[in-house]
Amino acid sequence: MRIIFMGTPDFAVPTLQALVAAGHDVVAAYSQPPRPAGRGKKLQPSPVHLAAQAHGIEVRTPLSLKGAEEQAAFTALNADVAVVAAYGLILPQAVLDAPRSGCLNVHGSLLPRWRGAAPVQRAILAGDEATGVTIMQMERGLDTGPMLAKVETSVTGKTAGDLTAELAAKGADLMVEVLADLAAYPPVVQPEEGVTYAHKIDKAESRLDFTRDASDVERQIRAFAPAPGAFFELEDERYRVLAANVADGQGAPGTTLDDGLTIACAHGAIVPAVIQRAGRPAMDTASLLRGRAIPAATVLV
Repeated sequence: MRIIFMGTPDFAVPTLQALVAAGHDVVAAYSQPPRPAGRGKKLQPSPVHLAAQAHGIEVRTPLSLKGAEEQAAFTALNADVAVVAAYGLILPQAVLDAPRSGCLNVHGSLLPRWRGAAPVQRAILAGDEATGVTIMQMERGLDTGPMLAKVETSVTGKTAGDLTAELAAKGADLMVEVLADLAAYPPVVQPEEGVTYAHKIDKAESRLDFTRDASDVERQIRAFAPAPGAFFELEDERYRVLAANVADGQGAPGTTLDDGLTIACAHGAIVPAVIQRAGRPAMDTASLLRGRAIPAATVLV
């Protein structure tokens, strides 16, 4: 098929690569413009931008698709279908209508649960046991379009990084499967029951809230690993907790219960397993404590 690909982050790259491997003609890749990154704040192309270039695919990075000129350029590609995965721009109706088979989206949840920007993190924070990927026919509403196919996976014990990578791979395979025989996947309207919204993550949410149960705190840690990293502060220094275990223990929330960094929560406690001080590499907690003792009765905020 003649395909326009639209995506930006790492999540989208497996789908682009799968389309190429399946022999589709990817005539252009749309991605967010390069952004400043790193210590030098140099402009860095997105992961999709780099992947498309590696395959010799033309890359387009408009700031918006609202203008008539950009829409005409999109239509002129004469695509059979546009495949979208975490692109990051709203698609106007003229763009949605341009490909002969419309625009198909790889969405990282089991719709209609977790429509929106952060479905993986929200599924973990909510304690969902399962999530998955939905291939959806796009329309103007926010992830409201009819569904063509789904695949499910377990959430239990996984970080956002692990789960995102897994869903990216599953979504890539499912999209290729759907495109191989579109007629075999008739669109199904999303039910009105069970709709939830995965609002964009606010950085303030990554501060660990020890006034919650230990199981909630452990989910908070997994939802923000590896980035931005759930954290606490001690003596004005930030410590990012990248993995932790729930433990027995009781005390004032945020207080260490021993010299091994067991931290009291509203009910139960957590023990960080992997931790990172500001500006330093991540390490196991025992290694951290050999260089920076945190004694019992220390209050963390």
